[in-house]
Amino acid sequence: MLYTIAVVLLVLWMLGLVSSYTLGGFVHILLVIAVVMFLVGVIGRRRA
Repeated sequence: MLYTIAVVLLVLWMLGLVSSYTLGGFVHILLVIAVVMFLVGVIGRRRA
């Protein structure tokens, strides 16, 4: 589930970079959220 959300956020970020209409910092916030969620998933998997 966590990886699915991270992938969706990364895809939205890439679309924001490619499209002519971006919301400025919002696109980069999506990237930061996706990276944090990915790291939480990796760290959580190592502990289990």
